Amino acid sequence: MGNASSMLTQYDIEEVQEHCNYLFSQQEIVSLYERFCQLDRSAKGFISEDEFLSIPEFSLNPLSKRLLRMVDGLNFKDFVSFLSTFSAKASVQQKIECNA
Repeated sequence: MGNASSMLTQYDIEEVQEHCNYLFSQQEIVSLYERFCQLDRSAKGFISEDEFLSIPEFSLNPLSKRLLRMVDGLNFKDFVSFLSTFSAKASVQQKIECNA
């Protein structure tokens, strides 16, 4: 594992999985953490709307822009939860609860 993922403990991975209703595997959580660290250019532990929208798939999605307006920044757990809203594995109810 790379530098970014070495800061993520097994406990952290399991906690994030539970928070997101196990929509992501442990390996996916590690990959998402590495991506989160790349996006967090200022290394503050959260990403801004602009940093998040630097992902082309989300910058073109009007729903992501609307959802991001509801938060000032996303920490890693919120980042994964936010992404779960777009997962095909998430039920409609899970998507509603995430955005409530």
